[in-house]
This record gives sequence, structure tokens and C-alpha cells, in this order.
Amino acid sequence: MGISIIMTIVFVVGYVLIALEHKIDISKSAVSLFLGAFLWVIYLINAPHFVPEYHSGLFNQYVQEELSHRDLTTAEQVRSYVQNVSILHHAGDVAQIILFLLGAMTIVELIDRHDGFSFIKSGIRTQKSVRILWIIILLSFFMSAVLDNMTTSIVMVMILRKIVTNKKRRWFYDIMVIISANAGGAFSPIGDITTIMLWIKGNITSVSTITDLFLPSLVSVIAPGLFFTYKLWGETEAEKDPKLGEHPALAITRREKNAILIIGTGGLLMVPVMKSLTGLPPFLGVMGVLSLLWLYTEIMYHLKRGLEEPLKFRVSRVLEHIDVPTILFFFGILMAVGALQEAGILSGFAGYLDSHIHNTCLMASLIGVLSAVVDNVPLVAAAMGMYPVLDPSALSTMQDAAYMSAFTIDGQFWQLLAYCAGTGGSLLIIGSAAGVVVMGLEKMDFVWYFKHATFPAFIGYVLGIITYMVL
Repeated sequence: MGISIIMTIVFVVGYVLIALEHKIDISKSAVSLFLGAFLWVIYLINAPHFVPEYHSGLFNQYVQEELSHRDLTTAEQVRSYVQNVSILHHAGDVAQIILFLLGAMTIVELIDRHDGFSFIKSGIRTQKSVRILWIIILLSFFMSAVLDNMTTSIVMVMILRKIVTNKKRRWFYDIMVIISANAGGAFSPIGDITTIMLWIKGNITSVSTITDLFLPSLVSVIAPGLFFTYKLWGETEAEKDPKLGEHPALAITRREKNAILIIGTGGLLMVPVMKSLTGLPPFLGVMGVLSLLWLYTEIMYHLKRGLEEPLKFRVSRVLEHIDVPTILFFFGILMAVGALQEAGILSGFAGYLDSHIHNTCLMASLIGVLSAVVDNVPLVAAAMGMYPVLDPSALSTMQDAAYMSAFTIDGQFWQLLAYCAGTGGSLLIIGSAAGVVVMGLEKMDFVWYFKHATFPAFIGYVLGIITYMVL
């Protein structure tokens, strides 16, 4: 049995264990961390079979630059390359996401602890379930186009906890938070990590992405939204307790509360701008915003000398409430996918799609469905690596010009890839950052989500693709 098959089987078995977490009572974080470590061990042992084939350029450059490695055997050189280049490269990429997640979760938690989102909660005055549902849908959809879908999901879950107190019932609203946040991120060049990748590399442009993908993304939300509208029609939520979610001992003024909200949300809005202006990774921007909030709250509480310590919501105290197991789950899964990527398994699958399907719409659609199972970042990266961005003037010299036109700037394949990789993650709860965050915060069951959300999400996904093709 080939080592690639063994690695694939190990990943699939681990994925099944993650999916059955609530049935077997084994933490998904423990399984994902084991996957992330074990797959890299398998890869390291068998690296001499992979590195010369898939990474010959970088490997040869590494050997030439490291003079002390020239006298080693090829197997020793390969393992040194994996230990000092491959693993550290993927760990660095994963660390960026983890630090961004940690910073964003802390910022949102800090704002909520100081009741900063009270204006949204108080603004939703209706108890009618359908009205609440569509307010949540629209807020999630448009917020995620500016913020990222992960941060949007955190904010919306915090708001829903104050409005819908029944946990099982709230899960229906959480489904639409995930679907809406993923769809909102798909049509915006700064709304999802995959669209950011395509935008930065020059595969798509901002104006065309927004104008061409806005309506398909909106359709992909409306369809499941109507499904849950029918499910919740005529029902009402319990009358809200005016004290629910409030902090009766919160000893800060409205001005201080608003300052925390403005620094936090305004800073998050500026993160994409900082990325565009400086080229620095987004986690630095998030950490910068967190540092400003940290300094502001420390000074604010320092000035309140008579205030007892238990009434102070300092950052160090808020950090105790961050969902660390979810962060570790994310780390393990991304490292496991990185091992599959290094072994050429993902790029091999992408090559198979190209040679056997040869239809850009079907290829992008299948990648979107697969992104519900495997992280969409390496899938999109593999797809980007398969094709260069073509110059339209060069199409006249190509045999299959009509097909290859899909790979020009803002071509059909790249735009569909942005849409499908973003919205396809809604098909399963662990298929997107938004889903993983909601799963961690709300302790939502994987099987429950599959029974209630996968079908309506899939209908919306397909209708969005049809809308794009028609337009």
C-alpha cells in the first residue's frame, strides 16, 4: 500500500472520529492534535520518496545553501529539509491563523464583557422568530464582508445568546449565522482568507469580485433562509428579561463602554486596510488592536481606584474565558492538512480533476464541496498552483482558447473558486472557520448540524452557482 494512501486513510479515520465526537465522547481537539503530529511523523519517515519529486527546487536550494549538509546522505538531507523548512513553513502559516483567531476572540469577548454590543441587542426589539432570523441573516452577511467570517460568527453568537435563551432552539439561528457569514465573505476580497489569497495573487480584482459574486452569494443565503423561515413561521421567542446579559455591577460609564466598542470594532475594520497598505500579515493588525484595548482598559481601571478587583474585566481575566480547545483543534487540523499538501496528495487530486473533468464550473463546484471536509486554504492554494494567471492576448495562440479563458484575471474559474471555496464550507460544521467557532462556542453537535443544515445549505450553494452561470 502506497504511503499516500496510508496518510489519506489516517486522515479519513481521524475525520470520522472528529465527526462522531459526541457519540464516542472523545474530544475532537485531542484527535486533531494527534492527526497533526502523526501525519507529519509518517511524512518525515517517508520524506525521501516525496521531497525529490514534489519539492526538488526548494530542496536543492536548501542543500546548496547549507554547506554542512553536502556530506550527508540524501535521506539525511531530505529529513533535515523537512525538519527545518517544511514543518516550520506550515507551522508559521498556521500560527498566523491561530494568533488572528486568539486576538479576534479576545477583542470580541472584551467588548461583550463590557456590554459593548448592547445597542444591537436592544435594537432587536421583536420577539417574532422570523424577524429575528432575517435580522441575524442580514447582519451576518454584510458584517462578514467587512470583518472576516470568523469574527462575525463570534459577534453574532454573543448577540444570539442574549436574544434566544433556549440553546437547542438557538442552534437553528446559529446555522444561518454560519451560512450567511461564509457567503458574505465569499463576495468580498477581504471577507474570507481564500478570497484574500486570490486577490493578493492577482487572480481576481476587488470591483469585479464584488459585482459578479454579490448576487450569487446573496442567493446562497436566501434559499436556506426561506427554509428556516418556514420552520420558524408563526413562532415567537420568550419575552426578554431586561437584565439578561447585562452586567449589574459593571462600573463603567456609557462613554467608556462606547470607547471600547469603537476601538475594538474600528480596529478590526482597519486590519484589512493595514494589510493592503503595508503587506504585513493580518494577525499583527489584530494584535495591535488588542494591545490598544488592553492599554485603554488598564488605564481606565487604574483611574477607578475605589473599584474592587472582581468588578474589573481586565484582558488577563477575559483570556480565561477564551475557548482554547477550539484553537488547538484548528491548529491540529491545519497541520494535518499541511502534511497532506507536502505529500502532494491535494495537488494530485487537483490534477485529477483537471485531466478527467476538464470543466471549470464542475471543478470549482467539486472543490467547494470538498472544502466542507478539507480546509479550503490548501485546496485553493493547490488550484492556484495548477494554473498561471493567463494574459488574455495569449489566448489566440492556444488550442483550447475558450477553456483557457477561464484562467485569465477575473476569469470564470477564479471567481467560481472564490464563491465555492467560501460557501461550500457551510455544508458541514467543520468545513469553515465560522462553523468551527460556532461549534466550539455553542457545543453544537456535528450530526445535528448535518441533519438540519447540510441539505438547505447545499440547495443554496447550487442555486448560487446557477445564478453566477446565468449572469
